[in-house]
Amino acid sequence: MEDIQLKKNHIRKYIRNLKIGISTSEKEQQASLAFQKLELTPEFQQAQILFIYWSLADELSTHEFISKWSTKKTILLPVIERDIMNAVRFTSEKEMKKGLLGIMEPISKEIYNGNIDLAIVPGIAFDSNKNRLGRGKGFYDKFLTNKNILKIGICFDFQLLDTIPNSENDIKMDKIITPLISI
Repeated sequence: MEDIQLKKNHIRKYIRNLKIGISTSEKEQQASLAFQKLELTPEFQQAQILFIYWSLADELSTHEFISKWSTKKTILLPVIERDIMNAVRFTSEKEMKKGLLGIMEPISKEIYNGNIDLAIVPGIAFDSNKNRLGRGKGFYDKFLTNKNILKIGICFDFQLLDTIPNSENDIKMDKIITPLISI
């Protein structure tokens, strides 16, 4: 188990270093390409209730995508309370605040407990077997466990690796989309 953690931490550091070299304009272009591909999938087109992340500076930006689709679909964002991640409805950027981990979250505390059609999931890295490596807190793994939600991981091309270490608690994705690749 300790060996897996060391390998995961090594990959996190490796990807963090690659992200440093990407300009803001390149990040925006990559995000635009990846989210255009997502919009063309039947899974996205059929989904009415989406769970998606509010991106950090080092992730594919979701802000424009969320604004674009929030009038057509129900958009849910993660809200962290202690060690639990919940889904809360996005209403507008004005109705957001910095959460526990410094990530913007809806101000509302009304937890959504209904069905979710599609989860669009960030990650530090993904692999060809649809494994996901997150930031290490396990929030997404716990949230997605025992839920019948279609899961699409989305990332920069260089975040898609041949293999990443995984353990029994790591939740696999159903599909992974990068600006150039879909698996």
